[in-house]
Amino acid sequence: MLRKLEIQNYAIIDKLEIDFPTGLTIITGETGAGKSILLGALGLIMGKRADTKVLFDQERKCFVEATFAIADYQLHEYFTEEGLDYDDELIIRREIAPGGKSRAYINDSPVTLDILTTLTENLIDIHQQFDTLDIQKPVFQLRIIDALAGNKNVLEQYSNLYKDYRQTCQKLELLKEKNRNAQQEVEFLNFQIAEFDQADLKPNEQDELEMQLQKLTSAEDIIKNCSAIVQAVEEGENAILGQLQFISNQFGSIKNLDKNFSDIYDRLLSVREELMDISKDASRISDSTEYDAAAIETTTTRLNIINRLQKKHGVITMDDLLKTQAEIKDKLNKFGDLTSDIENLELEISKKERSLKELAQVLSQARKKVIPSLEKDVHNLLTDLSMNHAYIKVQTGVLSSFSNSGLDDISILFAPNKGSDFLPLKDTASGGEMSRLTLIIKSLVAGALTLPTLIFDEIDAGVSGDIAGKMGEILNNLANKHQIIAITHSPQIAAKAMSHYWVYKNDTESRTVTAMRQLDQGERVYEIAKMLSGNPPTEAAKANARELIGQ
Repeated sequence: MLRKLEIQNYAIIDKLEIDFPTGLTIITGETGAGKSILLGALGLIMGKRADTKVLFDQERKCFVEATFAIADYQLHEYFTEEGLDYDDELIIRREIAPGGKSRAYINDSPVTLDILTTLTENLIDIHQQFDTLDIQKPVFQLRIIDALAGNKNVLEQYSNLYKDYRQTCQKLELLKEKNRNAQQEVEFLNFQIAEFDQADLKPNEQDELEMQLQKLTSAEDIIKNCSAIVQAVEEGENAILGQLQFISNQFGSIKNLDKNFSDIYDRLLSVREELMDISKDASRISDSTEYDAAAIETTTTRLNIINRLQKKHGVITMDDLLKTQAEIKDKLNKFGDLTSDIENLELEISKKERSLKELAQVLSQARKKVIPSLEKDVHNLLTDLSMNHAYIKVQTGVLSSFSNSGLDDISILFAPNKGSDFLPLKDTASGGEMSRLTLIIKSLVAGALTLPTLIFDEIDAGVSGDIAGKMGEILNNLANKHQIIAITHSPQIAAKAMSHYWVYKNDTESRTVTAMRQLDQGERVYEIAKMLSGNPPTEAAKANARELIGQ
């Protein structure tokens, strides 16, 4: 429970210290006195974001500290998990510096706002005027059913499994996407390999083809030049062989006169034989050479295939192209088949779905079990609040897929009058009816929770005095099990207080500040009388106030 709240330099509060007792504590005061500022300060304790605009004095830091008694609320495990020192007396502090920097502490240990939020959710529930909107939301309505059904442990088990299930599904989708991309890559690599296989490349082939092409395209020059050689060597009046024959004859007549002449003669014969061989080869080449357009086209096509592959893969030489071919084959061999991994994940998901379905059925059965009693209890309490013909009906359905809370589709329908159709709360309940419904449902849910402190801000909005009195009785009954703090403008609710605090504005020399103090019995009578008749109150109002209080 909340024991103490200290506030410094927040909004129009300079310094304020409040001790909160057990039971029902009522806070009253004029509109604008600063009652809701207390809730803003508590919001900081509960992890809400801070703003430097809330600083009373922009030159000083803002300080909010709350002290809780937590011995009865089994929070040891949470403190251990978060690495915090546990003490039966919990102190939470928020500090906001003028520059905007905010710090949060639990028992003097710095913590994040997330930790602060999670912890205080187990300590305080704050209901403000606009919170009646929550009850209209299916998510909140399902939480109501779960609280009454005692589904906390099963729901936590389901939630953890659902989170794991979602992560596994995401993993499967990523793996499938990876496999699709891999298959596309494999198809592309196979296409490239097919191109290489079709090309059937050979080492040094490009050089040989280029030389062959050059020869084929030079056929006319080869025939012409070889014919010219034969002509020069063998034919015509000035043929080289004829000239050599003449020279050889000249030396042949004198070869025996000198060894040098004999050597020259032999050399001439040798030259003549070589020239004759050259002439024969040239003649043979000339005879065997012809212009072959088909061979040129074949060779050119082959070279074009090689050149195209080189350009495609960004290489120049035949060696580099063959290396690229080998690299592509190696890359293809490294691609693993993800089919088995996908199948294993799909099997894992199927197992998780079966487990989720089993837990969802447990949740659903527990929910359906408490629905009749919820409908009955709400009607009875509505009757107590002069809504004799008002009923709720919990409509249930089955979702097509798992949600984070199971397979149930739950909505609370409301019929405020006899013969009225059951419609969603947002379509049928007035402001006063929503206030009553919210209080009733929260009172029923609170009994199923260990939540120590419940704070209501103007829960009486839109209701008459008589109904407000009955709502005060509900709050008083709640106070038997919980610490209840209620901010109200209703004298009927204020009269139910075990402790009554008055919020007021105090004018200092420099500015107006919010102050707060606990009222004694006489002051309570006077304050409630003011709420009944105005300021100053009439004697009749004072008598009425004493009657309401039970003096």
